[in-house]
Amino acid sequence: MIDYQEAYLKLLREKLTDYKYGNFLYCEPKNIQDLRAGDEVLCTVKEYDSLKRFYGKDWPNQGETMIGLVRLLNLHELVKDIAKNKIEGDFFEAGVWKGGASIYLNALNIAFCDGKKNIWLADSFEGLPKPTLPQDVDFDFTQYNELSIPLKQVIQNFKNYNLLTNNVFFLKGWFKDTLPNATVSNISLLRLDGDLYESTMDILNNLYDKVVSGGYIVVDDYGLECCKLAISDFRNSRGITEEIIEIDWTGAYWIKD
Repeated sequence: MIDYQEAYLKLLREKLTDYKYGNFLYCEPKNIQDLRAGDEVLCTVKEYDSLKRFYGKDWPNQGETMIGLVRLLNLHELVKDIAKNKIEGDFFEAGVWKGGASIYLNALNIAFCDGKKNIWLADSFEGLPKPTLPQDVDFDFTQYNELSIPLKQVIQNFKNYNLLTNNVFFLKGWFKDTLPNATVSNISLLRLDGDLYESTMDILNNLYDKVVSGGYIVVDDYGLECCKLAISDFRNSRGITEEIIEIDWTGAYWIKD
């Protein structure tokens, strides 16, 4: 028997990542770890590679998320677990690009949580900030115009999938300005996609205490040196010892005790 719900979610994952379709956006330098402030960055459209798309190693020029199928499937399993264990709290994503991961979270919310979770999206919607801390000095992403996606486009992306429901909330601005005033009370799934040390710290300092026991902290950029350092420093400062579980080459998560 066909499971139409799972078939829909599979189709949605493939559409959001533009999997099996089109070309991909390729940016030099090839390894983001080699990016250094002042480097010239060139993005061009190259031939599609399904393996890169599967693992989120390219930037789709048509899709709404660059996190790939593996990290979307991880969100799928985490939300199913949240529903199964009746874990209270909303879904919160800080750093959203075109909104694809949050669009998928709302679909999962409807499928497994009866649409009862609020979906929060925090972003400047103007790209990443200029690095100011020593930990971030070698990671300047302001040259990537492709990372600057206006709020109106993200809203339209939700509409295109008929998933702009009245429980979706947008916080526009830098994390340091918006997150201290975020009115979310409890969080069952916190997804960090801030790239930089400072941005990652802003997210954790303002939102970690709102994550409920049994909730998930998902880190999209754990494979990026400055982000991984922020995670380590924050966990050490709080005495957090829960196991970090790697999702793929860059994603990771842990369960709050």
